[in-house]
Amino acid sequence: MTYVKKCPECGSINLTYDPHLGEVICNDCGLVVEEKMVDTGIDMQGKFDKGEKKGRGGAPISIQKFDKGLTTNVGEISDIYKLDSKQTRKFLRLKKWQERVSTSIERNLRLAMAELRVIASYLNLPNVVRDEAARIYNYVLQRGLVRGRSMESVIAACLYTACRSYNIPRTLDEMATASDVERKEIGRTYRFVIRKLGIRVQQSSPKDYISRFSSVLKLSPKTQNEALKVLKDAEKVELTSGRGPAGIAAAALYVAALMNDEKKTQREVADIAGITEVTIRNRYKELIERLGLEEKIKQKEKEMSKKK
Repeated sequence: MTYVKKCPECGSINLTYDPHLGEVICNDCGLVVEEKMVDTGIDMQGKFDKGEKKGRGGAPISIQKFDKGLTTNVGEISDIYKLDSKQTRKFLRLKKWQERVSTSIERNLRLAMAELRVIASYLNLPNVVRDEAARIYNYVLQRGLVRGRSMESVIAACLYTACRSYNIPRTLDEMATASDVERKEIGRTYRFVIRKLGIRVQQSSPKDYISRFSSVLKLSPKTQNEALKVLKDAEKVELTSGRGPAGIAAAALYVAALMNDEKKTQREVADIAGITEVTIRNRYKELIERLGLEEKIKQKEKEMSKKK
């Protein structure tokens, strides 16, 4: 590649750019006219295919890691023990000192982020929710709000807050099962966190649970739409206010399944929703009485008995 530029030494315009060295060189006298200092490695050129390895491309920064993935570790224990005995002792000592010089916040974050990934994986939460929960926990930790509370309960509360913020329905019972922390403790910590951080979350709606519950119960789209209609009618008569959204959603699905000949037991629906059979029974009675669905249900039951 020839540049229209004069050499300051001999005045020649016979200049060449060397892409490997990033330099402009005079072909007549050999003077380095200009140093571009351009890195033209494989990851900068963008000429790699999907199958090629990005040799110098590091892992992306992630808030889910205590150091955002920027810290260089001495090495994994499994790799260290592959060395000879002298090198093994050396690197084990270095690894021990690396852990000793880390701050209490770093040690806390290392354990907390590992716990967060375990719970989020169990609940099958998307990455955006995990990042939000990690960000909330960082705020809580930096402000010293975790003192006197177990790390597990705070992580579960942060995940629950992130789920509510992104309108991804997860019940406190599901959080309790995933984290092995009592439901009351998670709820108490959740209220404390949103109050201290001033986080505003929307009230969860029963409609948010319909899609997930019906998918797990393997109900048809027709039944799912029927359940949404039942909830819409229930809202008009103010049946949804003051009641747990998961319970009223499960009852609406139970009613819709009966009306569409896809009968599910109260135990099956209650287990999916994380509530008791008594709750399902009470919400079911309220729905059919207030919405006038008793006759329809009875008619469907008669038709089903005839088919048998």
